[in-house]
Amino acid sequence: MAEPLLQTRDLSMHFGGVKAVNNVNFALAEGELRCLIGPNGAGKSTFFKMLTGQLAPSHGQVLFRGRDISRAQAHQIARLGIGIKTQVPSVFDGLSVRENIHLAASRLHSLDRVRRVVDEMLERIGLTDAAHRVVGQLAHGQRQWVELGLVLSTDPELILLDEPAAGMTHEEVQRTAELVREISRTRALIVVEHDMQFIRMIAKQVTVFNRGSVLVEDAVENILRNPLVRDVYLGKQAAA
Repeated sequence: MAEPLLQTRDLSMHFGGVKAVNNVNFALAEGELRCLIGPNGAGKSTFFKMLTGQLAPSHGQVLFRGRDISRAQAHQIARLGIGIKTQVPSVFDGLSVRENIHLAASRLHSLDRVRRVVDEMLERIGLTDAAHRVVGQLAHGQRQWVELGLVLSTDPELILLDEPAAGMTHEEVQRTAELVREISRTRALIVVEHDMQFIRMIAKQVTVFNRGSVLVEDAVENILRNPLVRDVYLGKQAAA
């Protein structure tokens, strides 16, 4: 069996006597799209922060291609080929969309190729017409797409997204789902999300967290029908 692209071994995070994440074993295959869901306080956000270097685990390991990155800093993790997009967009609000993408692309590509990469990325995220607009003046969804463009411009092998659909309009959620599905054709992704409509649009395999542990992992259609998942997370909306 092929080695996972990313895996955790007995990964735990304790805050005093509180076990926010407790002995989680998780594996993501090359090119896989995995969604992480769970009720508030289930541990998924803490798990995400350990994957991205924002928190050092109390116990256990995070492995990327077999390399222990459990205590690596976020910038070190990014250099290994992991793109990170947090819930709050990390963009340069005072610069234009093109300037933002240019800065990200220039970290990896030669100067004579950057312009082509930027043009391709603007088209990919659907912001060619807004290329010269200042990012701080854009709608929330557009600012999220700019950051996604920044992440993609560094050509990562794995992309970690924290609630990419949060605060978006219905149309923005649909466009974001299209982007995620398109990205998943060539890159592995882990998506932490609350919006079950968005999960339905993008998910294949889903990992459900509850009380700091993995409750169940299964195909999305089975997750949506699972009575245990409905009890702890979906509730009555699962029948909708």
